[in-house]
Amino acid sequence: HIDRFQILADPTRRRVVDALANGERQVNDIVQAVGIHQSGVSRHLKILLDTGFVTVRPDGQRRLYALKPDPFREYRKLWEDRLDRFGATLESRQDNRT
Repeated sequence: HIDRFQILADPTRRRVVDALANGERQVNDIVQAVGIHQSGVSRHLKILLDTGFVTVRPDGQRRLYALKPDPFREYRKLWEDRLDRFGATLESRQDNRT
């Protein structure tokens, strides 16, 4: 089991995610956008696919990759909840000082 935070912490995977932000793309398009070899892009896509951040759709001989929105919503909600708790803690500490 790999932590989702670790998945998106990798700068190359974030570039792959950015390359997919505007919709489905083939591996070669992602390679051009990310600027690493095809084998590296394929490795990062497999990780993103295995952890549910990306989907793949066959289209003839092509394979089109796209972002799957639900994991990103969950990731965002988790961070928003943590930041809200952190903010509340800071406010509470500040109130206690006055």
